[in-house]
Amino acid sequence: MTRVLLHRLPPLACVAVPLVLLISDWGPLTAAHPAHIAVLAAVLVLGGVAAARKKPLSLWLTTPLTVVLLVPLVYLRPFAATAVPTLDERVRVVDTATTVVLRPEEPIRAGFVFHPGARVDHRAYLPLLHRVAARGFLVVVVKAPLGMALLSGDAARTVLAEHPAVPVWAVGGHSLGGVVAARDAFADSRIRGLVLWASYPVDDLSGRIGLSTWSISAEHDALSTPREITASAALLPPGTRFEVIPGAVHSFFADYGAQPGDGVPTVPRARAQTDIVEKTVAALAAVT
Repeated sequence: MTRVLLHRLPPLACVAVPLVLLISDWGPLTAAHPAHIAVLAAVLVLGGVAAARKKPLSLWLTTPLTVVLLVPLVYLRPFAATAVPTLDERVRVVDTATTVVLRPEEPIRAGFVFHPGARVDHRAYLPLLHRVAARGFLVVVVKAPLGMALLSGDAARTVLAEHPAVPVWAVGGHSLGGVVAARDAFADSRIRGLVLWASYPVDDLSGRIGLSTWSISAEHDALSTPREITASAALLPPGTRFEVIPGAVHSFFADYGAQPGDGVPTVPRARAQTDIVEKTVAALAAVT
């Protein structure tokens, strides 16, 4: 009997862990890209089928498979949003399965495709981006599969195709999202602006002609550190503006609480976020 129970533990874990994650993170998961819930449900069903077998599967098979399946699921738990944006009647919000569109009143000055940071609930960026949109910019927040912007594929190209009337486009992102935004700018010459929030590129954009680029970073960021921002400067186009938010940290670029490994802020979050919004608006205005 004990041997049978032992053999059923890995499949039961594949049921229990996704179930706990679904219950505890229901809000962020239901708002996110549908791929996350689909993966959790698939692992849950797989575990249920394996647990229901009359003849248990070998531990040599189920144990490593369970580790491979569950460790990424636990790691990918989203940092949940902690604030709700103050609604502005000048901005209409359209929430789809893969994007959130913040549409201001006409005329639209420019479009801004935004990639959230890794594992961060996209809704955590809406309070800041709502304020940016209210200044006349169409903002499209990309919901990344599993909360990882690297899995977004050609999301920026899709957004541009869906909004052909927008006169000019910029891309941006926070942390890993900024890496993807830089990749978008590298690949698509229609993109005229790049706004990096606490981020730096992997691709060499130094030869990208006509790309207005702003790097907005935090003084006490311990995740995308000032040293890393400086070291990557050669990869950005000549004339890139480097703006440092005094006293701010990595997690101040959104509302999802403190992030493990981040620095210690020396300025209120609200003050830092006002600076972030104003500098982002200035960056987008430079594209128009």
